[in-house]
Amino acid sequence: MSTETIIENEYTTLWYHPDSRIVHHKWHKFIHGERFREVLEKGLEIFQERGANKWLSDDRNNSTLPAADSEWGIKDWNPRVMAAGWKYWAIVMPDKVVGKMNMQRFIDLYAEQGLNIDIFDDADEALKWLESV
Repeated sequence: MSTETIIENEYTTLWYHPDSRIVHHKWHKFIHGERFREVLEKGLEIFQERGANKWLSDDRNNSTLPAADSEWGIKDWNPRVMAAGWKYWAIVMPDKVVGKMNMQRFIDLYAEQGLNIDIFDDADEALKWLESV
């Protein structure tokens, strides 16, 4: 399977898997603000321009988001990515308890909107699940 690296820096790597139409990010360390939003916006562009409909979030190295980023994600970014065709979300949860609690809020909210979500301990397993759906 081919993989394109879209963003790579000290905070994150964002890949696109064109064969399976998966956007895939991995946080390398705590990320927030403009750096965080840049990754989500670039993923949204891929959804809009290339027909992606699956997202793998490897959030092991992240923690809870600041309130402004959470609000932006819920009220601004999420409606746009859902409209662009987001159907499946595989998540490798943050290692920190506060990060897990933060992610659970998004999981509950987005599941109510019809997003198919599964949680994994391993990014390879998450990728396999997304490739199978």
